[in-house]
Amino acid sequence: MNNDELEKNETEMKPAPLKNEDFRFDAFKNGKVLYNKKKNRLPAMGWNSWNAFGSGNTEALTKAMADKIVELGLDKLGYEYCVLDDGCYCTEREDGKLKNEPEKFPSGFRALADYIHGKGLKFGMYNDIGTNLCAGAAVGTYLHEAVDAKSYIDWGVDFIKVDNCYYMFDNATFSNPENAGFTYAPNIKGIKLVSKNFSENIILSVEEAGKLTGKGAKLNEEGEVKYATNIGTFDGTNTGTTPVGDMSGELHFNFNIGIPDEYEEYDLFVEYATGREPGVGEWLQIAVDNEDGSKLIYDDFLEASEGKESFIMSKAIPITLKKGKNIIRLMNHRRQENTLNSYAELLKGFNEAAPDNDIILSICEWGKTQPQNWGYKVGDSWRILNDITFRVGWDGNPGIGRWFDPGTPSVTSQYNKAVVMDEFAGLDKGWNDPDMLMIGMDGLTDVQCKTHMTMWCMMNSPLMLGLDLRRVEKGDWIYKIIANKELIALNQDTLGIQAKRVATTIDTEDPSKEYITNNNRVDILVKPLSDGSAAISFINVSEITKEGRFSISADDIPFDTFKKGSKYSVTNLWTGENSVNTTGVFEAGTLAACDNVTIRVKATD
Repeated sequence: MNNDELEKNETEMKPAPLKNEDFRFDAFKNGKVLYNKKKNRLPAMGWNSWNAFGSGNTEALTKAMADKIVELGLDKLGYEYCVLDDGCYCTEREDGKLKNEPEKFPSGFRALADYIHGKGLKFGMYNDIGTNLCAGAAVGTYLHEAVDAKSYIDWGVDFIKVDNCYYMFDNATFSNPENAGFTYAPNIKGIKLVSKNFSENIILSVEEAGKLTGKGAKLNEEGEVKYATNIGTFDGTNTGTTPVGDMSGELHFNFNIGIPDEYEEYDLFVEYATGREPGVGEWLQIAVDNEDGSKLIYDDFLEASEGKESFIMSKAIPITLKKGKNIIRLMNHRRQENTLNSYAELLKGFNEAAPDNDIILSICEWGKTQPQNWGYKVGDSWRILNDITFRVGWDGNPGIGRWFDPGTPSVTSQYNKAVVMDEFAGLDKGWNDPDMLMIGMDGLTDVQCKTHMTMWCMMNSPLMLGLDLRRVEKGDWIYKIIANKELIALNQDTLGIQAKRVATTIDTEDPSKEYITNNNRVDILVKPLSDGSAAISFINVSEITKEGRFSISADDIPFDTFKKGSKYSVTNLWTGENSVNTTGVFEAGTLAACDNVTIRVKATD
């Protein structure tokens, strides 16, 4: 067994008990990183093979892309990582190790890394925390973390994108749907407490005494039996649910106990019914919160019931309550905890193989387990939604870009979620990742691509190009967008603060926090910069022209680092036009469909 936090038995596979409190849900907000995860890294920039070539990428194509990065001078602008995505390995391991697919990558990964390094670039690769990669190859890192980490070190890898398909402990994409049994608590009807001296026998129903917290968990009121259901972590893979707030639901029972002694021991019984589908599972965690802190007393499967409404009583679970206020928490945070553990195991492998390594870990679990809560502990960035384009084929057909889609594959779907996630990003944490840039791909106009670039730069998103770079010539419209030094400077500014949406033309109580999916609007974003200036973007999210004047005052810029004055220099970062502002009010006029005006303002006196 080569994994401290996971175990595999002959009769069943299940997550191991959490030995380290820092992996638990209750530690997600403590700011503590794991396994020497590095801080103070700016968003990664480079090129990734997936959107252009899918599983059809080859050694020759990768070299051609590296050549093109240098030919275009993109390396001088910060585009340094050249990343192989899915489709580069043999479909099975050889002697337990990863191996290059011999026809597509005949020279091997070390030779390819040497070629890329010889160009002054950095080499990136791909894997998955499950048993298989998304394209199907049975070479995921699960239970191979240490040996794979050593291989990547030996190959000279500088960047690793790690996916979340075929993950055993969640109903992830391509995984067994019944894996939901790991990620949700059973339906719960009530609890019973029996004191060890039999002086008390307390029965509490969910309907009368239970309190539901967070998002997702709810009281099922259909039929005669009332019970709590959907206790777990809300799936963030798709659009429509805000990432702000407590995404994990729990069931609480509060006790204020006056007992002669400081502590009293009870047997706790849970009346429950299990299932293996989203909303109802088999795994239950129980904790007691009181003045002593929080103590986890149970973390395992419960015996399966005949059905999800066939309620049975659990075996006795020993529990100690303290005089005064106690909260018994019934929950299941394993969706987040298991995923964190699996990514951490790979990071641990890198540190053991090469303690001084500088590998970037790009978490790609599509926002499923709300990685904005825990990703900073192990990763440099974390995907916030499913793929930005699903049109890429396993056979290598290129992806198609979209401005709008009700699901995830579009610029605005990704932007609408990422723009309210600034609280989760920073140099001390890492970066929200709304997936690769689709600039220069079919399906998007030049105006849409320009605004796409603006959005990603303002939001401190990783800038990973996804097009076939042979489509670009120096000085053409694609080049002018991806090589805009002023926009890149926003993304790479050393202050490292993601832009905040300070205003929008749709009515909202707090534009910086409300997740808006209605694109019929104009947003105003502000990003503070290290020299005391600020970038301001006026973004027409809609596909129709928006007439009028859109403005913001210097007094409304909500950052202490922004230096105010009586006069400001103003630079339009797309046109290069310079002007002087003496009013302290910055504005844009009519905005064409999907267009933006982005300026940098700096006090001059």
